[in-house]
Amino acid sequence: MTAEQPHHRPELDRLSLTGLEVFAHHGVFDFERENGQLFVVDVELWLDTAAAAAGDDLSATVHYGELAVEIAAAVAADPVDLIETLAERVAGVVLAHRPVQRVRVVVHKPDAPITVPFGDVSITIVRERAAVRAESPEAVRAVLAFGSNLGDREATVKAAVAELAATPGIEVLAVSRLYETVAVKPEGIDFDAPGYLNGVGIVSTTLGPTALLDVVNAVEHAHGRVRAERWGDRTLDVDIVSYGSLEIDTPRLTLPHPRAGIRDFVLVPWLEVDPDAVIPGLGRADALLDLIPETTLRPYVGETR
Repeated sequence: MTAEQPHHRPELDRLSLTGLEVFAHHGVFDFERENGQLFVVDVELWLDTAAAAAGDDLSATVHYGELAVEIAAAVAADPVDLIETLAERVAGVVLAHRPVQRVRVVVHKPDAPITVPFGDVSITIVRERAAVRAESPEAVRAVLAFGSNLGDREATVKAAVAELAATPGIEVLAVSRLYETVAVKPEGIDFDAPGYLNGVGIVSTTLGPTALLDVVNAVEHAHGRVRAERWGDRTLDVDIVSYGSLEIDTPRLTLPHPRAGIRDFVLVPWLEVDPDAVIPGLGRADALLDLIPETTLRPYVGETR
């Protein structure tokens, strides 16, 4: 057995993603951070794929397309000095996917500033799920938007916030007041539909964006969310508005939320808890709010008795 062949339990399967190229600005020298260079990442995941294969169920395994986008975003994020640090960051992104029990990460730096001829320089690490710290220095600040227009709306939103706060890897930092607005359907404002309560929460999370989406979808489902029609009435809606400075577009998740910049029921409560809020790629939330015509949004003061 060698470092290239880590010991693994025979019941675990392996999924590989190799040769992922990302241009980033890591390194100990100023010119590396200023000019940037190519990094190449290989990952090997140990997981049990039997359930996914038996049910032909993507949700029971890891979506490697989305994982590739997450890894690329992590590598392109804040600069670090060492590829060792970068490899740990990638391992954390992979292990945020619940099916993964072990990961092998190789980070190549083919254009490293070495003064003699060389073919490649790389670091290889293997990390177990059990070795992941509960508190991670790589925690990301994310913004969540809550909405409800069926049932006990206030109680549902408050319960959802509490459930997220109780989830490992999520810390709720701030929650806005609730605001009331009319329902918006694909064809426009629907004054006959039940009104919505909306709010925004800011969280710190060590979960990757797809893992965070899995959690908020599970919370929605637990409160009876049914996706029968686009923008239909719902007991609970939880949207990921932003995830750090990440900008991605996958079949399951687009970040930042594509309509956040035109929704006063997102921008107003968000600015309440973060007056300097910025939507990646779009700009300051207060400037975007100024572009929205006056609507019926108003602070929620409780149900009329």
